[in-house]
Amino acid sequence: MLTDYHVHLRPDDITAKPAEYFTAGNIELYAKAAAEAGVTDLGCAEHMYRFTEALNVWSHPFWDEWALDDIDQYCEVVAASPIKLGIEADYVLGSEERLDDLLSPRPFEYVIGSVHFIGEKSMDTEEYTVWDERGDPDEIWRRYFETLAHAVRSGLFDILAHPDLVKVWGRAQQLPSKELAFYYEPAIEAIAETGITVEVSTAGLRKGVGEIYPAPGFMSMCVDAGAVFALSSDAHQTDQIGFEYDRALEFLSAHGVEELATFEGRRRSMEPISQGAEAR
Repeated sequence: MLTDYHVHLRPDDITAKPAEYFTAGNIELYAKAAAEAGVTDLGCAEHMYRFTEALNVWSHPFWDEWALDDIDQYCEVVAASPIKLGIEADYVLGSEERLDDLLSPRPFEYVIGSVHFIGEKSMDTEEYTVWDERGDPDEIWRRYFETLAHAVRSGLFDILAHPDLVKVWGRAQQLPSKELAFYYEPAIEAIAETGITVEVSTAGLRKGVGEIYPAPGFMSMCVDAGAVFALSSDAHQTDQIGFEYDRALEFLSAHGVEELATFEGRRRSMEPISQGAEAR
């Protein structure tokens, strides 16, 4: 079994129309690319903030700009296709009840939770960035992992996305002053308490950091905490599906991980990892 659950049908183009990407034809292209990459269990997890319904959860200028699509149209098209219906839902502190109201009535096979914002500031966009001239690395890293722990304990999510996203820009931003394990600890405690699935994502290899999420130190702490893992590429186009999975498989093996989490109806099963992927 090889999974890729963190895949986006919608391109990074605000002018693209749903008729161009929420279609059976586009999904067929993704499924074909997955098969060529050796991925045997493919799912789509569109960004929640790109749906107009997300504005009932949180109001922010970035979300206001990108919230263009209809979530039920998305659900209908993907649910009728051969791939699994998921969503990447942003955690915003204090929005838990509103987020549950959006997620619970809809037929997702799994929900991926992510933290992209600390307060009004973004972790991984140039606009609204937390890394401005006033950004203190110690405070940013501390708040990020504390917020991640709140997300884990909220019980809203099945999979924890790119769990050390704070590192996304790599050494272009200053590292905090303490050992990184100090900052990881709140999230690790929450992962151990809840048993949430932790995503191993090759997307970091395409970013400034040039490293898999999570970092080896974070991964080792997750393993020690008894965590289980999902494997994803965070693809935003077909040629990114299964991206650098050969490196991901080596990474998982080096940490003694032999199984991956799979989901159906938001119920988790564990399957042995396939080693025969034609991974990119």
